[in-house]
Amino acid sequence: MSGATEVTTCRSCGGDRPRPFLSLGSTPVANRLVRADALDAVDPTFPLGVGFCERCALVQLTHVLPADEIFDADYPYFSSFSDMLVRHSEKNVVELIESLGLGPDSLVVEVASNDGYLLKAFVERGIPVLGIEPTPGPAAAAREVGVPTREEFFGAEVARRLVDEGLRADVIIANNVMAHVPDLNSFVEGFSILLKDEGVISVENPGVGALLDHTEFDTIYHEHFCYFSTIAVDALLRRHGLELVGVTEFPELHGGTLRWRAGRAGAAGRPDPSVARVLAAERAAGLDSFDRYGSFGAEVGALQDELRTLLSGLKAKGATIAAYAAAAKGATLLNSTGIDTRLVDFVVDRNTHKQGRYMPGARLPILAPEALLDRQPDYLLLLAWNVKNEIMAQQAEYAARGGSFIVPVPRPVIL
Repeated sequence: MSGATEVTTCRSCGGDRPRPFLSLGSTPVANRLVRADALDAVDPTFPLGVGFCERCALVQLTHVLPADEIFDADYPYFSSFSDMLVRHSEKNVVELIESLGLGPDSLVVEVASNDGYLLKAFVERGIPVLGIEPTPGPAAAAREVGVPTREEFFGAEVARRLVDEGLRADVIIANNVMAHVPDLNSFVEGFSILLKDEGVISVENPGVGALLDHTEFDTIYHEHFCYFSTIAVDALLRRHGLELVGVTEFPELHGGTLRWRAGRAGAAGRPDPSVARVLAAERAAGLDSFDRYGSFGAEVGALQDELRTLLSGLKAKGATIAAYAAAAKGATLLNSTGIDTRLVDFVVDRNTHKQGRYMPGARLPILAPEALLDRQPDYLLLLAWNVKNEIMAQQAEYAARGGSFIVPVPRPVIL
């Protein structure tokens, strides 16, 4: 893998070098899980930090890796393993169909469609779809469930090619992907090219306000090039002839998610009051000023110290500790906080594509969830704390046998 490149200009507006406000040291690529036959190799690590653009308010990594080296043939994330995400997506599908009157003559395009977890709900209702997904494993899984999928990175060039083929989208969906895009302007230009004149764009991403408010430092990793406020999204869309028409907040999804609806400027109808309300709230919270970000590094350091102290104290008393979810956020939390097999014995995950491998850097073995009842550790550190209710419900038998849960964010607590 090639080295990281230092960011010298804002990837959205082209302004001056983003002003750094947090460094998490040098960490491995979060989703680069380690195979059993590669345990003797040393994981390459790369600087992991974020900065703030003082011109357009976009929060972004200070060093980046090439996208094709992160989202490669070994990429292990499959959305269908999250029951909560599937339920949320199906509700979104129903709302889009009903509000826009979608039918058999419509076309829904999803960018970063993963394993077809969302588009298959349209397919089941007789609505034509097209998924665009760059990673081979999830793309193949999508085709297996009947979702037509192009295996490539989306951008302006791909959008032009689709238009040349006679395709135009009534709806473009981009959920949990815009943060993963190195060339933001090509990505959003692609929306503008592919969208029908009266079409709608629906974008979801965790909001940077929640990241700050809940000390969600572990959502920072090399896959996530950017961390969005509505302020930054508004500026990005306007640059490409698009405008926000609605903002919906989901406080419990991925630690605090925003859904931005957009269309062509002047063609999508009057923006509803949610746009002005959310923009005003973000400005009141200081998300357009570096001052709000400057103290975040100290807040993260205090949380990491508290978590290390908690785990070390439990271990010193003879307690056994495991972790739940071999998630990317877990890799950041473990490696930037200095947690490895000296404190945590193993991690479990429902994703069969991850089982049998090891967490990068920390080297925790990844087992099936059944290992919790076989080994019954005293404590279970929830690395996917954003779905803690789902995990705790799934592991009711573990809890009934005396197991306890540790939620690390926004402050370490034992449940």
